Amino acid sequence: VQLQASGGGLVQAGGSLRLSCAASGGTFSDYVMGWFRQAPGKEREFVSSISWSGGSTYYGDSVKGRFAVSRDNAKKAVALQTNSLKPEDTAIYFCAASRDQWGSRWSQGRVNYWGQGTQVTVSS
Repeated sequence: VQLQASGGGLVQAGGSLRLSCAASGGTFSDYVMGWFRQAPGKEREFVSSISWSGGSTYYGDSVKGRFAVSRDNAKKAVALQTNSLKPEDTAIYFCAASRDQWGSRWSQGRVNYWGQGTQVTVSS
């Protein structure tokens, strides 16, 4: 499975961006999809995940109520709508696919596939 993330950019605080991740190869619905981010000088952290069918979603504490994850299995795509952005949301955002992880407690070592990342920069 290849993952291609897009949609990042520069936005002012309070603004929104919609990140997308397109998958190719494999069976997309076999995977739980997740979003992670890595800010400069910090470790990569969990942002959100969505179950195989899209019926369950999970969020990291720092983004709850502001971000929303969705997926379209027919289009092999997952999206992350980011709202009320803050400067501390500045990071490279990565999509990830895992066969056997769900919820908010992902082991990054057990991620099956990573996307290449898309930069989100939030100015104050």
